[in-house]
Amino acid sequence: MAKKIVTALVGAAVLGFGATASQADTLSDVKAKGFVQCGVNGSNLAGFGAQDSQGNWAGLDVDLCKAVAAAVFGDATKVKFTPLSAKDRFPALQSGEIDLLARNTTWSISRDTQLGFDFRAVNYYDGQGFMVKKELGVKSALELSGASVCVQSGTTTELNLADYFRSNNMDFKPVVFEAQDEADAAYNAGRCDAYTTDASGLYSIRLKMANPDDHMVLPEIISKEPLGPAVRQNDSKWLDIVSWAHYAMVAAEEFGITQANVEEMKTSANPDIKRFLGEEADSTIGADLGVPKDWAVQIVKAVGNYGESFERNVGEGSPLKIARGLNAQWTKGGLQYAPPIR
Repeated sequence: MAKKIVTALVGAAVLGFGATASQADTLSDVKAKGFVQCGVNGSNLAGFGAQDSQGNWAGLDVDLCKAVAAAVFGDATKVKFTPLSAKDRFPALQSGEIDLLARNTTWSISRDTQLGFDFRAVNYYDGQGFMVKKELGVKSALELSGASVCVQSGTTTELNLADYFRSNNMDFKPVVFEAQDEADAAYNAGRCDAYTTDASGLYSIRLKMANPDDHMVLPEIISKEPLGPAVRQNDSKWLDIVSWAHYAMVAAEEFGITQANVEEMKTSANPDIKRFLGEEADSTIGADLGVPKDWAVQIVKAVGNYGESFERNVGEGSPLKIARGLNAQWTKGGLQYAPPIR
């Protein structure tokens, strides 16, 4: 009887390991079905994840999804988008409904550990801020004691809000909503004095207001919000591809490689650039990553370098007109930095 129990336990362990190993091979699953299923913002967050009237998706996070598809398939159109709320995004990734979550999501220790996700690349360094109507006469978040504040539930934003007011000995009334659209509408209707979320989100939400110029984002940034793509834990091959898709965009900008000149740059005498673009005969970078040799070329052709994507979606070339700030290249005082591609 004891021997049968041991045999059964060993068999269960083997089956369990097999299931885990199968679930962890997202790259094989993606190649088999022929597209990447990417979870994005379901609230039409301009600059990051928004859908136009023709159903086309655009944004900084959307570009990352397209970059992953370009790396794997050589075709950035081989991606499908799943719009998700803040509440639904994590179950969607845990269950396998999506292959990748790129939904302005903060990398935090609890999400790394308790939720069972892996983060590595940060495609937007952000921080939480506050937006108010100019008529309120408030110039600083430190003047918001006693204010009602619209905030979305199930986010780091909700926790940071409570911490900020407590640490500054101020009172506030949280007006909590499950969906971002509900919070947007409540603030626009005057149901709360202030709105708090990531500063980048505030600039996007401001554009949705009836009169955007009537609102201002206060100067205080009260948290660190490194936003980046997440994948399921114990899937290192897939994490590598997702992370290096972002790093390829950053490296391309540093090398001066753009959508317009990527083909021309293949003839560069710079060995780092030749290696990056897959022009060295003995390079195994693409094979080691599990993608074609010209993976970086396909990314740049599809979405451009990081600077091009930033300017088009959230920078001076966009309605948001956000300065590069922390998202500038490391050579220009920012935090965007690609590890060596060699």
